[in-house]
Amino acid sequence: MHNTDISTLITTINRLRDEKGCPWDRKQTTRSLAKYVKAETKELIEAIENQDAENTCEELGDVFYLILMLSSIGEDAGKFTFADVVQGINEKLIRRHPHVFAGTPWESEEDLARQWEEIKAMEKSAKQKNKV
Repeated sequence: MHNTDISTLITTINRLRDEKGCPWDRKQTTRSLAKYVKAETKELIEAIENQDAENTCEELGDVFYLILMLSSIGEDAGKFTFADVVQGINEKLIRRHPHVFAGTPWESEEDLARQWEEIKAMEKSAKQKNKV
């Protein structure tokens, strides 16, 4: 039986990180996991470039595990949750695709690329203003 429910994976990761879980998983921090994010992302890129579907699938899983681990650590620290990560990327995708979600007209892929960069710059500017 294959379980593809994300809540089951989150439960598995939480179990790995609880007091009776795995010592390695429990001691990880966002900083300690950074090198693994880099390594697993590199392996994912290699699998994609080699058009190796089996390894691409496996490496996507490894990267996703790290995303969930980092989210779990963020939640334990009271910084953010996995739900925050999902909400943030969903809102960003909608903001950056007004031609899809707001009916904004466009004429070429160059228009879309320019629009993407303009929206990204506005987001960055707004983020800087909120930090002050």
